[in-house]
Amino acid sequence: MTTFNDRENAFENKFARDEELQFKVTARRNKLVGLWAAEKMGLTAEESDSYAKSVVQADFEEAGDEDVVRKILGDLTSAGVDSDEATIRAALDAKMVEARRQFIEEA
Repeated sequence: MTTFNDRENAFENKFARDEELQFKVTARRNKLVGLWAAEKMGLTAEESDSYAKSVVQADFEEAGDEDVVRKILGDLTSAGVDSDEATIRAALDAKMVEARRQFIEEA
């Protein structure tokens, strides 16, 4: 029975680590896409950092990426930047790859 319990505990620990890593990668992606959007809006370095943090916070509103897409699209539109949902989703995909690469390089 001990072997089964050990395996079960190992699986649960791996699952928890994987979930934590995915959370961190997604938060990093949101920060990167926030910086991308801030650059398009012509924000200063301080404003860009603050804006990127607000994008990370926006992801806590609901499950999935819809809250992030909605925030960025609304902010870009308000700033007079021509953008659409497809462009933002493409940026999210590209920044997810970059965020994963950054975590791999840090390890």
